[in-house]
Amino acid sequence: MPVTTLLALAFLILTVAFLLAGAGAWRRRQRLGSLVTFLVAALCLALAALSAAITVGIRGYRALTHEVVAATIRTDPLGPQRFRATVTLADGRLLMFELAGDAVYVDAHVLKWRPVANLIGLHTAYELDRIAGRYRTLADEQGRERTVHSLAVRKPFDAFDLARGSWLLRPLVDAEYGSATFIGATEPATVEVRVSTTGLLIRPVPAR
Repeated sequence: MPVTTLLALAFLILTVAFLLAGAGAWRRRQRLGSLVTFLVAALCLALAALSAAITVGIRGYRALTHEVVAATIRTDPLGPQRFRATVTLADGRLLMFELAGDAVYVDAHVLKWRPVANLIGLHTAYELDRIAGRYRTLADEQGRERTVHSLAVRKPFDAFDLARGSWLLRPLVDAEYGSATFIGATEPATVEVRVSTTGLLIRPVPAR
């Protein structure tokens, strides 16, 4: 069970405990003490909600400690500036897309936490975000068909956006950034999309 899930449960239990204590103080007419207790309960509830949101938001993200293979992509031309991309992701998902362009383009979100966040189980992580067809010339890029598809796991919200927008999380975030790479797809080929601490890169898979 993720550490953030355990934290959410712990803060939820504290919320209930403080609510009960606050209700007891209110019945004893200890108004100031009960109000302080209710405020602490509200803080615990907010922290429980935040921990739960982090748990949901990082679903689909994978820990990044060194260069790893995020996906293998097989490209097969279907015609002029048209090709099929068969994607095998690190989690075992197999996806297939028909893309327009001269190259296959992939981008990702990378989220790097500060060392203090490592104590609650949050480590540098990545998630592939999109795959698209990319044209060689700017004129084609501006005027021809655009094909873009999602590679991310569907979830109510994303840790990348959560880290950027939450004032509670901002002190824990070291950096969040997007990274992208592309490679020509005019001939049949199999490539590996790799993620390093400096971003995405693509390497051809040698023929066997």
